[in-house]
Amino acid sequence: MFAISAFAFAACGDDDDSSSSSSSSGSSSESAPVADVPQGKKGGKLLELAASDVDYLDPGHSYYQFGFQTIYAMGKPLYSFSPTDAQKAQPDLADGEPVISADKKTVTVKLKKGVKYSPPVNREVVAKDVKYAIERFFTVNVGGQYTAYFNAIEGAPETNTKTFKTFSGIETPDDYTLIFKLKRPVGVSFAAALVMPITVPVPEEYAKKFDEKNPSTYNTNVVATGPYMIPNDANGKLTGYVAGKSIKLVRNPNWDPKLDYKPAYLDEIEIRTNATDANVAARQVLDGQGMILDTNPPAQILPRLNRQYKGQFTQVPSGGYRYFPMNTKIPPFNDLNVRKAVLAVFDREAAVKARGGAFAGDVATHFLPPEFPGFEEAGGMGTDLDYMKNPRGDAAVAAKYMKAAGFASGKYEGDEEVFMITANVDPAKAQGEVAKAQLEKLGFKVRLRTVPQDAVYTEWCQVPSKKVNMCGAAGWFKDYADPESMLVPTFKGSEIKPDGGNNNLGQLDDPAIDKAMDAAALLEGDARNAAWGAIDKQIMGQAPAVPFIWDKTTLVWSKNVQGVGNPYNSLVDLTFTSLK
Repeated sequence: MFAISAFAFAACGDDDDSSSSSSSSGSSSESAPVADVPQGKKGGKLLELAASDVDYLDPGHSYYQFGFQTIYAMGKPLYSFSPTDAQKAQPDLADGEPVISADKKTVTVKLKKGVKYSPPVNREVVAKDVKYAIERFFTVNVGGQYTAYFNAIEGAPETNTKTFKTFSGIETPDDYTLIFKLKRPVGVSFAAALVMPITVPVPEEYAKKFDEKNPSTYNTNVVATGPYMIPNDANGKLTGYVAGKSIKLVRNPNWDPKLDYKPAYLDEIEIRTNATDANVAARQVLDGQGMILDTNPPAQILPRLNRQYKGQFTQVPSGGYRYFPMNTKIPPFNDLNVRKAVLAVFDREAAVKARGGAFAGDVATHFLPPEFPGFEEAGGMGTDLDYMKNPRGDAAVAAKYMKAAGFASGKYEGDEEVFMITANVDPAKAQGEVAKAQLEKLGFKVRLRTVPQDAVYTEWCQVPSKKVNMCGAAGWFKDYADPESMLVPTFKGSEIKPDGGNNNLGQLDDPAIDKAMDAAALLEGDARNAAWGAIDKQIMGQAPAVPFIWDKTTLVWSKNVQGVGNPYNSLVDLTFTSLK
């Protein structure tokens, strides 16, 4: 799930959590404490102020945490995470836990009976709808972005295809049974990934005409299976969504609360997606009524929360990392020693300060975050790398690597300009400016361009042809509670997508790392954590990015709001939040 500085990739994707059990989608690691979520009051309207739009409302295309927040209020994936437990996935559309065969090559899921689509579809959800949802995800028209988690299904392509294909490895022997046949014995991690929006059902007879267009227009005709829906007309066209301005959620008249663990207290939710002044939006929320903010408030507001706004905020672990990816395919960062020099000189404490300082999180030394499987095996809070030892930067170590790269002065002497993209609002703007200053210490000429937050990824950092040298507003957060979800999409060479939707932002392509990832995907328990921890170290050895913070997401709301944060995507859970 991936998270962008105010919203980062929702590896669910997040903005701002682990090996899985062999018999369920839950984690076999030690579970996080179960949260005490207070009972809410039914009714009322909530206003959410957001810095920019969702990436997509189509569950087959969305991969940002903000998109996930909205989609999980509207749709029912097979499994999902309640705010009450950050580690144990709850059956959502599924009726019970997945059953994994002894050889780990077959996963069987039973569906709840009686779940219905919102108007204009109105019929019951059946197993073939999930099958279609997964198959459509692999088409270029829909543009699914995390194919690595699901291309183990027999008949599934390795990446997106121009034509729609059915998969021999998804069987629907009856309306309420899904059987997944896998090419490899990866049933444990596959079952854990069934929390992703790819498993939100899509009715083929309704969506097919939209999916035949490139890109698919289902995004503006999406139907709901969860407690909320976006108002639409008789043909399904969304009337409650104005791109770049607002999203309106109302109750789905076909939702049956007896078939859902989500209480869905609110009658209506309005999301304004053009609140570009983060300072103004945060103050409006904290001093107003009936409002929440989409993500972290600005850094200067964080220290005031304990003094002025007790009871109006919570912090949830992000389950991820924020980082500055470097393009390893083009100069100047196609040289390993230059990349190591950048890590060495980088004042990561300054970047953390730009996000709010120690209140915002811990200075990162690698990628897998604290309290996550593989973290200790990857080095815990420390590191053995000389170019990561000093969180405030080490000019001497940086000069050593620049000299090794052929620059006798210890500083860059070439003609290439470093092109950096970041968001045009804080804290992403501020941290991008910090990154620019670090590169200039090494003699680089930096062209820093700021763009709207929703364009940082989709129009720039995820598009290799744009030749962005460094992304200044990148974050990656768990797709599910397993280290595979933290490292494969972002650093596996086979995941590079040259035409857009690319999450390997640094385009790291190391066959040894890819091979290690393939082997680690077959492991369980302690062996799995050890393998992924070692892979984290391998990645750090290639220095494709500057990890600078394992952050905590601070969520704020108005005094009359009983806000509930969901650690899965580190945002306010719209289905558990209520008005007092």
